[in-house]
Amino acid sequence: MNKRADALDALRGFAIVTMILSGSIPFSGDAALPGWMYHAQFPPPDHKFNPNIPGITWVDLVFPFFLFAMGAAFPLALRKRIEQGITYWKLSFQAIQRGFLLVVFAIFLQHSKPYALSGTPETFHWIIGLIGFVILFLIYYRFPKSINSKLVLAIKIITGIAAVVLFSQLTYTKGSGFLLSRSDIIILVLANVALFGSIIWLITKDNLLIRLSVLAFLLAFRITHNIEGSWTAFIWNLTPAPEIYKFYFLQYLFIVLPGTIAGDLFYQWMKTTSDETITESRMNFLYLFLICVGIIILNLFGLYSRQLVLNLFGNLVLLSVGYLLLKNSKTQLQDLYNKLFGWGTFFLLLGLTFESFEGGIKKDPSTLSYYLVTSGLAFMALISFSVISDYWKKSKYINLLVENGQNPMIAYISGSNFVMPVLALTGLSTILNNLLINPWLGFLKGLIFTLLAALVTSFFTKKKIFWRS
Repeated sequence: MNKRADALDALRGFAIVTMILSGSIPFSGDAALPGWMYHAQFPPPDHKFNPNIPGITWVDLVFPFFLFAMGAAFPLALRKRIEQGITYWKLSFQAIQRGFLLVVFAIFLQHSKPYALSGTPETFHWIIGLIGFVILFLIYYRFPKSINSKLVLAIKIITGIAAVVLFSQLTYTKGSGFLLSRSDIIILVLANVALFGSIIWLITKDNLLIRLSVLAFLLAFRITHNIEGSWTAFIWNLTPAPEIYKFYFLQYLFIVLPGTIAGDLFYQWMKTTSDETITESRMNFLYLFLICVGIIILNLFGLYSRQLVLNLFGNLVLLSVGYLLLKNSKTQLQDLYNKLFGWGTFFLLLGLTFESFEGGIKKDPSTLSYYLVTSGLAFMALISFSVISDYWKKSKYINLLVENGQNPMIAYISGSNFVMPVLALTGLSTILNNLLINPWLGFLKGLIFTLLAALVTSFFTKKKIFWRS
């Protein structure tokens, strides 16, 4: 391939960075930030879970955007391996192996988080966090090929056993010792959809209709699983290991599989060899960028404020303008945007049609509308990043996001198990805590912490130090 997928990496990096930021926002009771700065179902001032509140905020987009980017990466990675002659059976086995390693990552990560050990971590807990970072480094670091593979395997196995022994001796806030049920739920969901999503893509890589049919059957399960005595309810509740797998997790395939469609389109575009000369007005691409960003902002405002009719008509206007801009595609890049925009339109409008179903769009408990709307918005975000990197050729402006997206496992853990312990052990966290004199300065602290975590990941990426499951 002679083109890069910086836009996909940037979307993944954006999701991770904003995920860290959203977890760093202060909860300050009556002096808290506006409600749209938190998960919609955890509003200020008490921040208690209320499943009856419909709507989404920017915080509710970060996880779906990451899932979408992960799905988009399947075609790029798997088609490359297929072209190298790797058999489908071996690719399926690798998918199972990756799912297993992600489950291990979810369990070990949660056992090494300082705040899982204590609500008010002390020096010992911060040190355990750093030790956890080293443990995960040894297990997931992609060692150079010059190192004997048997030695690498031995290091990973010994480190894993040592980790279980260490964690079994520790006391946690919710029970003591090593427990399979103590895991990072976000990574656990990723493990499930990474396994099933990659296998579904392998089966349907040349037949999009079958892939969409999988979503149709998943929709049927979603609607009928709570009917007592139905066979769909039986399968929904069937699980050999509830700590690791639940059919409920597979609902996020509503986001991952649309992501694979975007990945297929990007792969086809990346395979082209011509350097295109785009004669279209540069303003058209600026308008497209603003429309895609505007659609995201509009839906966040409209769905959160419950201005549903205004939101619908606003979407129809922006989507129509976007269609008119792209309908006469003259280049391969414009054709890519046309197809991505079309799919984004489809999933967004389908999700808005389901908005009233299940009491309005919600992340918790996640509704069908949530999956579909966020999938549509992810298409728009991907186009926006692509305009920056592939049309304007300004990847350098989003390079920090790209570097974090290229190293997602380190990016995910760098804040909780590296930056936070280092700040605490050096006393620098005390200085940052002094910023908590009001909520917005507390948010500034979160921005600083997020930037530090992103820079740590950027450092590893630049040094070609990657973690892979």
